[in-house]
Amino acid sequence: MTHMLPLELPIAPMLAKSVDAIPAGDFAHEPKWDGFRCIVARDGDDIVLGSRGKKPLTRYFPELVPPMKSLPERCILDGEIIVRTGEPGAQHLSWDLLSQRIHPAESRITRLAEETPAEFVCFDILALFGDDLTGQAWQSRRLLLEEIFSSELHPSLHLSAVTRDRKLAVDWFERFEGAGLDGVVSKAVDGIYEQGKRSMRKTKHKRTAEAVVIGYRIAKNGDGVGSLLLGMYDGDTLVRVGGIVGFPQEMRREMVRELVPLVLDEMDPSLVSPRTRFSADRNEDYVPLEPALVVEVAFDQLEGRRFRHAVSFLRWRPDRDPHSCLLDQVEVPTAYDLAAVFADPS
Repeated sequence: MTHMLPLELPIAPMLAKSVDAIPAGDFAHEPKWDGFRCIVARDGDDIVLGSRGKKPLTRYFPELVPPMKSLPERCILDGEIIVRTGEPGAQHLSWDLLSQRIHPAESRITRLAEETPAEFVCFDILALFGDDLTGQAWQSRRLLLEEIFSSELHPSLHLSAVTRDRKLAVDWFERFEGAGLDGVVSKAVDGIYEQGKRSMRKTKHKRTAEAVVIGYRIAKNGDGVGSLLLGMYDGDTLVRVGGIVGFPQEMRREMVRELVPLVLDEMDPSLVSPRTRFSADRNEDYVPLEPALVVEVAFDQLEGRRFRHAVSFLRWRPDRDPHSCLLDQVEVPTAYDLAAVFADPS
């Protein structure tokens, strides 16, 4: 592979740095897709799907290989692998279904490829035939993409919407969240494609909530708290919603001492996280705690009854009653059909 392509694989995709607001100026704004970042390389009949970490994704998404053959014979594209769910007209992204696709068993991969087929959303092009396009301005690369997607491509391949209108981008930031997207990415109109560099801007949803600390895991090096496990109440039932990682070393050690009075002898079986392909080699045991301590956290989205990503510690809330940490404190975005987020190449 790559003997006819102008760029060497694997490729580190261009990244984005976080900003507090959608930038003004000469930027192009796109929905921020929350899937698996993927570099697609086609060289004739050879198709390679590469992850953000330069690891191969092809075997996990075999259903995407035939559709990629509707692309130009030699090209390298940047985009996101997604899985959607819901009834037609009210579909949204599903992180849970997508994450289940990374599994070591080929039989399971084959079954899930049929049950929860993935799609590819494209938002950049790095090479076309023998030309390296990474040195060209974004606006030139986008015109080439729009030309490619104006032809008869497979229906599981999509072109991401884009706008130069900041006011519309702000509107997208609010509306598209109901389809499962988590913000807006902004690119300099005259910017080149810089592999592995944080040359783009991203504006993500940021919210706060109070949660109950239900336990902790010891740090991998055995020195202090590695992560706090969190719960919220669904009515009278305490449910596990996620966790906090990334504490400073001194805070980790202090927490072990301070949490001693709350340690319980046994875990509540209903709060034990189910085993997954990600946790198969990980120790899922934790130190259970009396649900008496409330913490305020920052998060982006709640999917179902769990935070989609790890949350950030903000502060302890000794003034809060643990039973006031209800799931319904989290505002659920208005549903929005995912199909409306794709670009219309015509």
